[in-house]
Amino acid sequence: RSLLVEPINDYFQKLYLKNKNTNFVSIENSAISINNEISFLYKVDQKFIHLYDEHILGISSFDINHLIKHGVKKKHIIKEKINSLSINDLLKKHNILELDLLYIDAEGYDGKIVIDFISNSTFTPIIIFEYIHVENNILSELFIKLKKNKYKTFSINENLICYPYNRTIFVDN
Repeated sequence: RSLLVEPINDYFQKLYLKNKNTNFVSIENSAISINNEISFLYKVDQKFIHLYDEHILGISSFDINHLIKHGVKKKHIIKEKINSLSINDLLKKHNILELDLLYIDAEGYDGKIVIDFISNSTFTPIIIFEYIHVENNILSELFIKLKKNKYKTFSINENLICYPYNRTIFVDN
């Protein structure tokens, strides 16, 4: 069973259409947010999307500078109101009682989500998240939390793989 989360409505609709006949995939039209601090995201206006390559679809962010850093012109960016909920509220809403893998790509907000998850959950899944846009102070706090909660880590490209000591059977030391 899988749960996919997409806050941008246009992309959510496409994801829904691709998965509507798949009974083991649920889809949530929200952003994961700590204390509902995210109520909007910046994205490339559909009128200008053709001017950019495919990766632009995946870089919507709560920080307008993230898009600008990826080469998007400020006049091509719009602000979209979105729904948000915490990671634990998301799991409760979808009645998730077991979790094997948590994969996050939230364009810089990833670290906050993982810290909140580890701090407020009893699950110990393998966690994969994109760490290259996470602020250094948040990343430092996250490494402390991961170590305290008995996670080992390694990176592959821009992703950090975090796995609990009790699952080392999956990873060659």
